[in-house]
Amino acid sequence: MNVFDTLWMYVLVFILAALPFFEAYGVIPLAIIAGLAPVPVIILGLIGNIVTVLFVIVFANKIKEWRQKRKSGEEKAPNKRTVRAQKLWKKYGLPGLAIIGPLFVGSHLTAFMCLTLGGAKKKTAYWMTASIVIWSVTFAVLVHFGIDLLGHNERQNLFD
Repeated sequence: MNVFDTLWMYVLVFILAALPFFEAYGVIPLAIIAGLAPVPVIILGLIGNIVTVLFVIVFANKIKEWRQKRKSGEEKAPNKRTVRAQKLWKKYGLPGLAIIGPLFVGSHLTAFMCLTLGGAKKKTAYWMTASIVIWSVTFAVLVHFGIDLLGHNERQNLFD
């Protein structure tokens, strides 16, 4: 692989980690399995995911206004995700929803739900950042040891 292909793969890690529902904790393990260096992958994945979640937190009020305009005043019953989030919120508060939510609905939607359910922007930013770091590093470590346990460490990358 030439330098530009490798550089493109790292840029792709950043972009995919920034997209909702791809998430850093999903992209990082895949990139490590593909043979990219773990440390830059973890850093780029975390930055991509955290920056976009922080944008959601900063612009949450604008997003709420946009959703209300789009719905044009019609009142709907809450869906299953919303009910589940409300139960988590009542039982565990902001930390519980921020830590558990990304595994089920993604970090962007979890951040928005935390704010909608009454979380302060600053605390939501801290808890969501912690959650993204915890899950991303956890999955990266699991993939690293899983690859070693399977004997793939003799190969440079998965495609050799």
